[in-house]
Amino acid sequence: NDYFGKGLSGGILSVAPPSGASFKFDENVCVGNVAFYGATAGRGFVNGLAGQRFGVRNSGATIVCEGVGNHGCEYMTGGVALILGEVGQNFAAGMSGGIAYVLDENHDLYLRVNKELVIIETVSEKHDIAEIKRLLNEHTNSTGSPLGKRILENFDEYASKFKKIVPVDYSRMLQSISQMEEKGLSKEQAEIEAFYMNTGR
Repeated sequence: NDYFGKGLSGGILSVAPPSGASFKFDENVCVGNVAFYGATAGRGFVNGLAGQRFGVRNSGATIVCEGVGNHGCEYMTGGVALILGEVGQNFAAGMSGGIAYVLDENHDLYLRVNKELVIIETVSEKHDIAEIKRLLNEHTNSTGSPLGKRILENFDEYASKFKKIVPVDYSRMLQSISQMEEKGLSKEQAEIEAFYMNTGR
């Protein structure tokens, strides 16, 4: 089942172990390697682990799973990834856009992130916390994830354990857009002004 969700361009994909399965879903691989490769839109929810190269070249889809192998979110240019568990080596290599939220319970995520283009932030902004909670609800409703339910039931405890991984240039743009919106500009106007501010044009 490699390439699950390859080229996803809309709609919703969700996958979960069969009803009656007794193993721990968040400790077993549910989809193979290169899941959601080149996805451009839509939403994907995986109740279990994904193999290597999860979300490679994702440019606009929203994807959720409970842990990934090596090279997750490689060359990602857009979209959102929520990982509810550990990631493998070289996470976010070549990532130039989009946002990845990762549950970092062991506080060792920084050891496996390729920091050449991205920064790792503690999740503290209200909109980030709201986005994580919304995606958790969607993931749980779509797949029946026991892990998702547990995190939601104890969300105040888990919220501080999430990290936000975002490309340096993209983070700068998001901050500029936020500043422009605070000045009363519309979202579209704020994006234009932020572009000029950060490109010097």
